[in-house]
Amino acid sequence: MNRGWFITGTDTGVGKTRVARLLIEALVRNGHPVAGMKPVASGCRVTESGGRSDDALELLLAGNVPVDYADVNPYALLSPCAPHLAAREMGVEIRLEPILQGLGRLQRKSSWVVVEGVGGWQVPLGGNLTMVDVARSMQLPVILVVGLRLGCINHALLTAEAVGRAGLELAGWVANAIDPAMAHADENVSALEERIPAPLLERFPFCPPGAEADRSPGFSQQTLVRLTRKAD
Repeated sequence: MNRGWFITGTDTGVGKTRVARLLIEALVRNGHPVAGMKPVASGCRVTESGGRSDDALELLLAGNVPVDYADVNPYALLSPCAPHLAAREMGVEIRLEPILQGLGRLQRKSSWVVVEGVGGWQVPLGGNLTMVDVARSMQLPVILVVGLRLGCINHALLTAEAVGRAGLELAGWVANAIDPAMAHADENVSALEERIPAPLLERFPFCPPGAEADRSPGFSQQTLVRLTRKAD
């Protein structure tokens, strides 16, 4: 049985990496062997070892099992643009097989794998392949990160509906503040609680980009128990 979650978001820049890292850290605090994965990343840095994604490195460092970067991030694309365009620039074809092989190796080394998607739910990867295909092939429960800003209700409801159409379980959603000046944030969260057919797992406060430390409390013990029991 695959144990873990696929983290998607209402858009790019809504806090998927933050939520994935906080979930990994909560699992680590509870003594679980856990690894993070970012199958596809664009905007990677060029290093002596090849392309490196800051998001993927953040997840790798948060985990507590020894893993290879290539398994965490099979496709490290350089251009900071949509992944199908970044892959085309590099002459790379994104395929499911290397992603699933990397996931398999991570699963053999850990009890839980937290997988972060790229962009939103239906981002194209090239040809007919999208992130939906990646999530469906992994058969992991989905956690939706809702970036709290104007327009988030529509984006969140459309994404939640699309997850269901893909035949995947929506394990829950996270409200992540990305606009500190958002009006009626509480009312937006309440509206989503009434309409999303999955529980609100956590609500995280705004964290300025580039902040040295994330001051949020992270995933609560209650939420972690709910998620892990449901997955067992």
